[in-house]
Amino acid sequence: MSALAPDTPAIDRRAAERILQRLDWQVIRRLDGLLQGDYRTLFYGYGVDFADLREYQAEDDIRHIDWNVTARMDAPYVRQYVEDREITAWFLLDLSPSVDFGAAPNRRLKRTALIDFVATLARLLTRHGNRVGAMFYASRIERTIPARGGRMQALRLVHDLLKQPQLRRAPPTDLAPLFQAALNSIHRRALIFVVSDFISAPGWERALHQLNRRHEVIAVRLWDRSEAELPDIGPIILEDAETGEQVWVDTRDRAFRARFAEAARQREGMLAGAFKRAGVDVLSLSTEDDLVRAVAQFAAARRQRRRQG
Repeated sequence: MSALAPDTPAIDRRAAERILQRLDWQVIRRLDGLLQGDYRTLFYGYGVDFADLREYQAEDDIRHIDWNVTARMDAPYVRQYVEDREITAWFLLDLSPSVDFGAAPNRRLKRTALIDFVATLARLLTRHGNRVGAMFYASRIERTIPARGGRMQALRLVHDLLKQPQLRRAPPTDLAPLFQAALNSIHRRALIFVVSDFISAPGWERALHQLNRRHEVIAVRLWDRSEAELPDIGPIILEDAETGEQVWVDTRDRAFRARFAEAARQREGMLAGAFKRAGVDVLSLSTEDDLVRAVAQFAAARRQRRRQG
């Protein structure tokens, strides 16, 4: 049984408990209604164990190809799996400085959206008898919480996230080591949620692709509208959350706002290409999004792709 440490301050336990209670009433009950209890429609290859190998057929999922056997046999072979009733899910959590961004007082920080998402999915999964674990990552692996079941495990994840300090400065984020660490330490096939804004040094998609070949990976991309467009609010100082570099800009300048928006569109295109190369599905979650709607739309899109594919 997983429990909070005896010396955990009561106020911290109460804060985590309040978040879970709020989400139970405002989010999880609504999701259960929309998914009609079939939460597994969120996932493709959930809860499966290796059973056998056979030659590839046209309708097979290419993610199940065993490349080592294929190379030896000079013909494509796929792994067959049998369903396991229990899902083991992992949350790979980017807690670098850029995740503590939220431009307007009426909008959540990206970190707040991250905590709400993790709490919701952890509670949804553990209440159906599954196990969840997490890896906290800033410029290195800060903490690993082994996968366990039960409501106390969901409570522990929320509590530890609330305790995790916000980094004011850190080296530029590189997500590749996070994915490589998960690849080295998560041995049994699992459902993996990568929750990040994906503001990172380039090249992480290769490691993410390798992780997706072994597990089922869903990228949960956090973003804020102010990262894509600047409002006309006069002179301001922009600060790079990762490096602390500051620059003075005048947002009244239409040409500057246009250049900013174009740079954001180019970043979006590069990110979409990286996700495509990695072969992962993406759940886009903004600081303004309704979590229930975002998750339900993602589940519906996945069901549609599965029927078509």
